[in-house]
Amino acid sequence: MRTPLSVVIGAGGTGGHIYPGLALAEALRRAVPDAVISFVGTTRGLEGKLIPGAGYHLHTVDMIPFDPSLGAKRYLLPAALLKSGAQCRAILKAQRAQVAVGMGGYPSAPVIVGAKMAGLPSLIHESNAVPGRANQFAARLTSNIAVAFDRSRAHLAGGQDALTTGMPIAASLASLDRTALRTEARRAFGVPPGARLVLVNGGSLGAARLTAAAIGLAGRWRERADVHLLIKTGPAQLEDTQRQLAALPGARAVPYLDRMDLAYAAADLVVCRAGSATVAELAATGVPAVLVPYPHAPGDHQTHNARVLSDAGAGLLVPDAETTAFRLAGLIEPLLADPARLAAMSGAADPGNHARAADLLAAKVLELASYPTSYTREYAA
Repeated sequence: MRTPLSVVIGAGGTGGHIYPGLALAEALRRAVPDAVISFVGTTRGLEGKLIPGAGYHLHTVDMIPFDPSLGAKRYLLPAALLKSGAQCRAILKAQRAQVAVGMGGYPSAPVIVGAKMAGLPSLIHESNAVPGRANQFAARLTSNIAVAFDRSRAHLAGGQDALTTGMPIAASLASLDRTALRTEARRAFGVPPGARLVLVNGGSLGAARLTAAAIGLAGRWRERADVHLLIKTGPAQLEDTQRQLAALPGARAVPYLDRMDLAYAAADLVVCRAGSATVAELAATGVPAVLVPYPHAPGDHQTHNARVLSDAGAGLLVPDAETTAFRLAGLIEPLLADPARLAAMSGAADPGNHARAADLLAAKVLELASYPTSYTREYAA
């Protein structure tokens, strides 16, 4: 009798780690429909909502961030790592896991520690161009490393042997046909025919700097019917943003976007942070972007992520401190008036492996689990 495939994925904190983990889980389920897949995270991040909401079980452990700003509390990190690693070892044994996967971020490191304790194969995926502290540590505990961007190899122990898979993205984005979906998408967001739509996306929690600049743009364009704004604020800023936009009919604020495929299909241009998941989605879907890296990201990794697109000519990079309505208008207005340049930016985006990254990563997991299928043979080629 065949032993069911069991995989435990460590992913938590922000959507940038959680959504790729969910994309991997989705790919594993496509390959092995009866696979038992569960997640490890903490009680702090978005995983408590997103992972159960996607239909997966979430185990929580007592881990703290790899963050120097914790002050004296950072000295508790080794003890927290040992404790949470032991918790993960128990989870792995209870789940009869064959493989443990860490998707980066501090909630995933204990999974790799637990796998080491349990003698199980493990795999980490680094999503950023410059790796975070958790994966820099975890890379020393496993020889199986996958990266989204080649340029991150130099920053990881054993990175020279890493597998470049791209960034796992949702199947709805991996197969997105913006042209085919555009009419439905624009209707869904109430964009009139002939109008341009600028999507302002502050990430899973929103970005106060981007929201403030977007409100300023809405005021600047209050008399224009040919430009509309869709502003993803995050829950915390929604009410105040909606109040400020009340007299500006061309702008709409939402706390969250359940259908990013619709948002990307409807948009002519995106103004956004440069998290690795967002950069991969833009590269795969070919949406032109103005990228505003989060200035406090560890190792300034969002700037390095953004350069993947800006160096290719698929996006423009604007420092956070310069991001005002006036500065953005000076960039956006000429772009919206130049369809040929927008098309050139879209064409310059390199989709790389992002559209098939979840399948490539799933194939590696199945290989480590000694679970050969036609799926692993297809994607190992």
